[in-house]
Amino acid sequence: MSVENESLVPSFVVFQVGHRRLAMPRDVVAELIASPVMFSFPHTTTLITGVTLRRGRIVPILDLGPGLLGAPSPEARFFLVVERRASKFTERCAIPVQGECELVPGNMLPAGSETDFVTGRIDLNGEQIDVVDLEKAIAASARMEEGASQPEEALP
Repeated sequence: MSVENESLVPSFVVFQVGHRRLAMPRDVVAELIASPVMFSFPHTTTLITGVTLRRGRIVPILDLGPGLLGAPSPEARFFLVVERRASKFTERCAIPVQGECELVPGNMLPAGSETDFVTGRIDLNGEQIDVVDLEKAIAASARMEEGASQPEEALP
């Protein structure tokens, strides 16, 4: 394979949320930070677990566990800082991850999952890892939160 062809192979960041290994395209990931100081404050959403200060900016910490796992993420030592699209602007947010992350090259295969936030799969040494669409994963976590916070209807 020539150097020109190697640059055409997409790269993915593989990470772990709870027990589940997932991947995102490399171009959405800004950095991996270890044990940042997290500030929490009273708020009305469990999607945002707090904020951290990174490079002079306030970065919200989003727990994707409810949408990806069906439950909040376990305590994390690392946070993956990603860039998300919010209307016409991009903003950074941090996602708690368990364990270290790795950068791997690979071609994305069609999604084998029925969840809408999985856009495809990559093969990593025989292990099939779901590639996550960040915006759809955030929306799935928000839907899980809304469903959990709505009171049950009273029976007549």
